[in-house]
Amino acid sequence: MSEFEDLRQEILNCQICKELIDGYDHPITSGNQKAKIMQIGQAPSRACMMTGKAFDDASGKKLLEWYAIKREEFDNPDNFYIAAMAKCYPGKSSTSGDNPPPKICAQTYMNRELEIIEPEMYIVIGSYAAKWFFPKEKLTDLIFQNHTYKGKPLYVIPHPSPLNRRWLKAHPEFEKERIIDIRNQIHKLIHNKRQ
Repeated sequence: MSEFEDLRQEILNCQICKELIDGYDHPITSGNQKAKIMQIGQAPSRACMMTGKAFDDASGKKLLEWYAIKREEFDNPDNFYIAAMAKCYPGKSSTSGDNPPPKICAQTYMNRELEIIEPEMYIVIGSYAAKWFFPKEKLTDLIFQNHTYKGKPLYVIPHPSPLNRRWLKAHPEFEKERIIDIRNQIHKLIHNKRQ
């Protein structure tokens, strides 16, 4: 078994957060080692845990609109490797939204995923994932800057959750300009065969 398959099976069989997460179900991961794009998000929603598919919810609907791709293109393991700060739904927050992803999950898997996966581009979604790469930077600044990681383009985008409407309203240039540039890069990769 390859290093990638070993890691994938370890993630799928993970029990690390079982005692931390109320209603723990099963980890979610998808994609191939040489997927063209590595997308790193926060954590699956409760809806995603029901279907076992990443971004199979309202956030995913908005994400696909931003990317202007079909669901089958997103789910194609040769196009996207889907990583997250937590592989399971972390539960509902007592205030608003969901609980933060348990740190132990990213501490256990993220560096290994970043070492093994070999994409042509990285997309980092939301503040929790952005802090992994840029612990001292502000999310809004990161979103409107170009970055590289391991010599490949890295883009930071806001979380597409319906709870993020206020940020999107305050920064209309994201949907009018910034995401269009990122979308063009996505389309170049997934609509052309990798060399």
